[in-house]
Amino acid sequence: MSAPLPRPAPFMPPRFNRHGVYAIYRFELARAVRTLIQSLVTPVITTSLYFIVFGSAIGARMQSVGGVPYGAFIVPGLMMLTLFTESIANASFGIFYPKFTGTIFELLSAPISPLETVLGYVGAAATKSVAIGAIILGTSSLFVPIHILHPVAMVALLLLTATAFSLFGFIVGIWAKGWEQIQIIPALIMTPLTFLGGAFYSIDMLPRPWRTLSLFNPVVYLINAFRWSFYGATDVGIGTSIAFTLGFLAACAAAVAWIFRTGYRLKN
Repeated sequence: MSAPLPRPAPFMPPRFNRHGVYAIYRFELARAVRTLIQSLVTPVITTSLYFIVFGSAIGARMQSVGGVPYGAFIVPGLMMLTLFTESIANASFGIFYPKFTGTIFELLSAPISPLETVLGYVGAAATKSVAIGAIILGTSSLFVPIHILHPVAMVALLLLTATAFSLFGFIVGIWAKGWEQIQIIPALIMTPLTFLGGAFYSIDMLPRPWRTLSLFNPVVYLINAFRWSFYGATDVGIGTSIAFTLGFLAACAAAVAWIFRTGYRLKN
């Protein structure tokens, strides 16, 4: 009589490596702590200069936009401008540095999944960006009175935008072959798109051809969704703005998944 066949071992899903995620997260935040003075002073000085220049030069001629005082009107755009650049810069540097030093192979061979790797790097970049956004909001309140009409939506949009652009920065860091390429996206693409996306003015103030052209600028929808959370006013539909933000986040997540599946610029 033959012996019974052994039962197959039940499928055990891999455990979430929270220690690995926290190690990456803590390492990336420690880098920010080492430059804490620069991280705190720079946004305060930059925000103050924006209010001195825009508030004095333009605010004196344009008292309000859509019923909102001009100084208060530019606060969401100023926060978004910083959030875009900081999220991209922090996340791209975080993943590019291991590539540059060659330690990326240790990360790829470690017992940590691609999802856990992304959570560590993107989570740290988003945390730093949100902290700087909060500093800008606090600094702005010293210059103009700020009333947030939808505080829960404001926090949710802040976190959502920081996460989406940190994912985008993660993609940029993998794509870049040198330090110069890391600076291309924030300096030559995101900053112009933000200035042309209604960060410091309403696109309804533009002549019709230019307003129509502005609707093809994706940053318009991100800024308007965030401004709506402050003042309940927007140049475009809030549903369209939120849908675009979620779509951008999904597209970045799909791109990161493809990168780890194919090993694009990670293994060679």
